[in-house]
Amino acid sequence: RLPLRGDETAIDAGCGTGRLTADLLERLPRGRVIAVDQSRNMLAEAEATLQSRFGNRVAFVHADLLELRLPEPVDAIFSTATFHWIGDHLALFARLFGLLRPGGQLVAQCGGGPNLDILMARFAALTATPPYRDVFAGWGGPWHFANDAETADRLARVGFVDVLTDLEEAPTTMPDAATYRDFLETVILRSHLERIPSAADRGALLDRLTEQAATDPVPFHLDYWRLNLAARRPD
Repeated sequence: RLPLRGDETAIDAGCGTGRLTADLLERLPRGRVIAVDQSRNMLAEAEATLQSRFGNRVAFVHADLLELRLPEPVDAIFSTATFHWIGDHLALFARLFGLLRPGGQLVAQCGGGPNLDILMARFAALTATPPYRDVFAGWGGPWHFANDAETADRLARVGFVDVLTDLEEAPTTMPDAATYRDFLETVILRSHLERIPSAADRGALLDRLTEQAATDPVPFHLDYWRLNLAARRPD
């Protein structure tokens, strides 16, 4: 979804461990990538993997995307599985718009719309009662799953043109109860579980969610939805 000549400078916004950064660099044999992440640990892992392979064609920046500043504008911004961790998308898009040269492209994918609605409805019901109620009272959660229409509006409001957005269903199914439970614990609900002080209470919550998923028409199914977006800064 990101057309490139091969000589551009691009940002990987939320590079993580650098797996997709490497793919982007392969598409830019005469260009360079600025890999940005808020996690020092992930950035260090990306640097260890990519620096020796790509040399000075890749740079690493530790930053919050809402506060990212660079000395020169870039040709493109690419991002995967990052924007839903940022609550203020209008501020995010304004910041990214300012980082692009005239004609520069933004292409991204993140969680959106009804992403994980089934799981999170169950989670909300279980945590509305003791011993979890006080822990989660007033907490909005770590994610912002925007829909395609509001995303298109926000992109246009900060100045982007040629805006394209859509929601894509991307379900996945875990092979068994143990894999499902582990995925909830280490990936999906990691931030939520960190708020629960008791290991026993964390375990009981995971057990109950896994039991509920086992009775679904497709057991251990996760209702993932992706928000795809593309836009351009005017020439």
